[in-house]
Amino acid sequence: MPLSIINKVITLISSGKVWQQDDLVAVEEPVELRLFYMDNNIPVEKPISITMRTPGNDFELAAGFILTEGIINNCSDIDYISYCIRTDKETENNIVKIVLKKEITVNINQAERNFFINGSCGICGKASINAIQQQSKFTSNHALKISHQQIKQYMRQMQSEQINFKYTGGIHACALFNQEGKMLLVREDIGRHNALDKLIGYYVLRNELPLQNNILLLSGRISFELVQKAVMAGISIVIGVGAPSSLAIDTAQQTGLTLIGFLKENSMNIYTHPERIDV
Repeated sequence: MPLSIINKVITLISSGKVWQQDDLVAVEEPVELRLFYMDNNIPVEKPISITMRTPGNDFELAAGFILTEGIINNCSDIDYISYCIRTDKETENNIVKIVLKKEITVNINQAERNFFINGSCGICGKASINAIQQQSKFTSNHALKISHQQIKQYMRQMQSEQINFKYTGGIHACALFNQEGKMLLVREDIGRHNALDKLIGYYVLRNELPLQNNILLLSGRISFELVQKAVMAGISIVIGVGAPSSLAIDTAQQTGLTLIGFLKENSMNIYTHPERIDV
């Protein structure tokens, strides 16, 4: 059984009958991300995040997080990522060490301000959008165009690869497609933000950003933070099965991203930049 799934004994009530049986559930555990870098030739170790995640692809999660949150500017800024050595076997894989190259300068104060802006985006949405535009070195591909008929196939393809969801029913997913409609990668996690960081982190570790010619599919609603992460990776089209927030729409509009919500078998809502969708 993978680390992302665990068995629990439950009491089931159905049709007036009661019995016990095994049930598979998604694992949720904390992971701490620690950043190691040089500041005026002095080594610095700084915890930058503690998040609840589903174990698996932790190094991708770390790489995606520091890129999409603006802590690093380039994929090549990372020297290596590893687990911190622990004597406690139960938590040894729950602390991830991200080591940057010696010559990389980190503006932690700026990063911390960005975290604050993200957390208060309902109050200072304009500041949040401006911060993304200033941080992201990528622009979306305005020449990218796909068929609305093609989009209908995306959800089926992603669902066929959602292994953890198939067994637990309690986990988010995101998938990346190319312009021809081929699914390139799927990542799952108990947290929708973590799933996206894992997906983007896969390409960060391979130094394959930006993802300007790709389409992102999300299994649920579309929040500001998810659009922010997509913009930071250079993604041009974001599609969600659920609803977008107002700030997600505003951010997509101002950054040139096509945003689609409420994807169903026979319908979808295009909120921004519909010129990329051939209808």
